[in-house]
Amino acid sequence: MTKSVHPALIAFTALVFLFLLAPLVIIIGASFSDTTYLTFPPQGLTLHWFSNIFQIEAFRTTAITSLQLAFLGTALSLLIGVPAAYAISRYRVELPRWLSTLFVLPILVPEIVFGFSLMKSITIGLGLPIFPSLLIGHALLVLPYSVRVVSASLASFDFSIEEAAISLGCPPLKTFLTVVLPNIRAGVIAAFILAFITSINDVSVSVFLTGPGISTLPIQILAHMEQFFDPTIASVSVLLMLVTVAVMAIVEATLGLTFLTK
Repeated sequence: MTKSVHPALIAFTALVFLFLLAPLVIIIGASFSDTTYLTFPPQGLTLHWFSNIFQIEAFRTTAITSLQLAFLGTALSLLIGVPAAYAISRYRVELPRWLSTLFVLPILVPEIVFGFSLMKSITIGLGLPIFPSLLIGHALLVLPYSVRVVSASLASFDFSIEEAAISLGCPPLKTFLTVVLPNIRAGVIAAFILAFITSINDVSVSVFLTGPGISTLPIQILAHMEQFFDPTIASVSVLLMLVTVAVMAIVEATLGLTFLTK
């Protein structure tokens, strides 16, 4: 016997989807507007503002910087986060409980406070150049996602398999690389996607660590909006959304999204 869905529940669900999708529809529509200012609904349709992105050198350079920071920062966070998650899951009885909380502090502390602290300690305190400071900041920002997602994947891993491999003479490092890591690769990929998207869209931390000659794409969008209120801003936002969709499409084409839920 099938149960009918109450009309009020259907209406509420439709309102939630409308609430989530309406800002995206407005941004996409404004990016095609044939006007010199942001407006919705669009007054005519044009691709001029998308081509204008590539004509502005600041957008090109900051886009490359953002991609570099996202890839390198995510890779660095996984290099630290995967062994940390393994240690927390493998030796959770021996290790203190507060250790797992330590790795989520960057998302517990407000990002503005976190960014200001990084500026005082890394950029000013250590005197590091701008790009290394940004790289460290982004790696620390996305580190909690790497640790938490990989830890969730390790929660379902049977460590007796690892012990069996070691008992048969396989070195611990080789056991981790050939036995443990292949079994948690779904969690590692999911952590990479989440960390990459978080890094490439970050504003609160980057605004404190950028400086003369080096900036990120979200910060450049803010700077452009202070001087110009044209649809170029909406066009850049659409491209950032397309990058996110492209990453998910690549995962779906190679592994399948259901693979990440294993």
